[in-house]
Amino acid sequence: MKQLLNTLKVASMRLLSGRVVLRTTAAALLVGISVVGLTASAQDTSVKAELANIVLVHGAWADGSSWSGVIQRLQKTGYKVTAVQLPLTSLDEDVDTVRSVLETQDGPTILVGHSYGGAVITKLGPDAPNVVGLVYIAAFAPDEGESMKDLTSAGPQPASASALRPDKRGFLWLDPAGFLQYFAPDVDPVVANVLAAAQKPIAAASLVGDEKFGTPAWKSLKSWYMVSTDDQMIPPDAERLMAKRMGATVEEIASSHVPMVSHPDEVADMIMRAAQTVTAGK
Repeated sequence: MKQLLNTLKVASMRLLSGRVVLRTTAAALLVGISVVGLTASAQDTSVKAELANIVLVHGAWADGSSWSGVIQRLQKTGYKVTAVQLPLTSLDEDVDTVRSVLETQDGPTILVGHSYGGAVITKLGPDAPNVVGLVYIAAFAPDEGESMKDLTSAGPQPASASALRPDKRGFLWLDPAGFLQYFAPDVDPVVANVLAAAQKPIAAASLVGDEKFGTPAWKSLKSWYMVSTDDQMIPPDAERLMAKRMGATVEEIASSHVPMVSHPDEVADMIMRAAQTVTAGK
């Protein structure tokens, strides 16, 4: 009997010891998990802190709201996004507007330009505040010594030129039918009609001016370019040529001139890839 009690006592002690070990092990695992969780959380916070800001620059016959679908997707991922509102009164004033917005950014910034907005971000030159990368979306990308007139008058004029309507103040509009036919043919007609009604005209001198560009921003910054293969405003081959001479990372999309409206997922994804690349220092 005494031997049995000793055996039970030893077994009990071993069981308790096992429980202690298990509890200790479990506690250690929980602590480890917590530490890993905290580390991962800290890393997430760190990554988010390092994420580039995104500044979006619209083109002619549009405004900052043309980026709405892209903005929603970028914000959902945690990026700080600013859509510039260009006056479209002159190239210099538009550049100054973008520069002012860039100066307010609190860290590395990806600068994105659509259409004429590409010329604006290009003209910032090598000292664009906070900018670490450029993304061109179906955009003009002038080289040094070129003018907007050189780019817009080179080769046969696209059919969309017939939709331009100059006013008495020297601004260019797109007539509503031309807007739907050439500018945004792959956008829902209801949405496209709203965009046409809200379009912002551009000073003709900005679009066809003779002023020569200095050193382009893309000479010193890593660049990406999205070619819209169904573009009727800027010929796709012209987009390819500009992207090639920039040495940009190129992606093509079967889209009209406004992929940020008709294909916001793809545009947002490309911008995020650019941001991740510069954040990783690749």
